[in-house]
Amino acid sequence: MTSLFVTGCGRGIGAELVRQAIGLGWDVAGSVRDGEAADRLQRQFPERFRACVFDVTDTEAVSAAAAACPGAIDILINNAGIIGPDRQSTLDMDFAGFAETLAVNTIAPLRVAQAFLPHLRRSANPRILTISSAMGRLSYMKSDRIAYRASKAAVNKVMQGLAVDLEGEGIAVRLVHPGWVRTDMGGSQADISVQESAAGILRIVEATTLADTGTFVDYDGSTIPW
Repeated sequence: MTSLFVTGCGRGIGAELVRQAIGLGWDVAGSVRDGEAADRLQRQFPERFRACVFDVTDTEAVSAAAAACPGAIDILINNAGIIGPDRQSTLDMDFAGFAETLAVNTIAPLRVAQAFLPHLRRSANPRILTISSAMGRLSYMKSDRIAYRASKAAVNKVMQGLAVDLEGEGIAVRLVHPGWVRTDMGGSQADISVQESAAGILRIVEATTLADTGTFVDYDGSTIPW
């Protein structure tokens, strides 16, 4: 049975990843930031889901959650993320909000990956997938939502480096753009449903092998240029 751990599963893409992975018969655990969300998910999926309450920016809490996690993990999905502050122009920046965006979107995925490495190393087919965004492509010259864009460009590089460092251990590391999704973050005018995005993400991570490590793809599997 495939074992999955997904961060930020209280709503949106994360919650749908949990629902669909359980439907595939996987053993699923995931993180939420508060007990209310944990209780809600636990009631919804009482048999095959285990909720962990921690903030991905809290090093001690992440480490404690990983230490309490039993057994191997086959797939780790770094899904937790934020859009960033209201003011995030290069000409008018909320710098505290910028720092928080980097903490959640860039630094936390590496923190979580390091904490859960012992569990991934016990798997016969370990994979790490980080939800990024095409908005972080350096070839996409736009300035709106620059804190968010910068955080995703940075996490792309961090995960590319992690792919290099873990390749020798047989752990594949990949980045995926989830599409423009109708969630609280994406808005009601977005292109695709959360169900379509999550299904694509799970197809990608299920099919990922070490030959794919260090790559960046769309939710439909097509390659995204850096």
